[in-house]
Amino acid sequence: MAAMESTKAQTLHPDLIVMDLAMPRLNGLDASRMLKRLMPATPIVMFTTFTNPFIKETALAAGVQAVIDKSEGATTLIRSIQQLLMGELPPCSPTAA
Repeated sequence: MAAMESTKAQTLHPDLIVMDLAMPRLNGLDASRMLKRLMPATPIVMFTTFTNPFIKETALAAGVQAVIDKSEGATTLIRSIQQLLMGELPPCSPTAA
């Protein structure tokens, strides 16, 4: 993630970040680590096709609160986001991963 992109994220003050694992310049794990250092209170949800146990464990260790497989669809993603923002889905919940 370029410095300009991380500064933009800080300027925008997002309530939540949706991240993918595969991205053009920086993978989602490294980007999540960087964003968590800059904005530790901002929840991150990873929405990806790569959801094997190693990826899930690594994403949670990087500060991602929920890992959602894209095959579960947008409804599951939206429900998880709503639960996180309402405080109903605790960070690193086994049901979120």
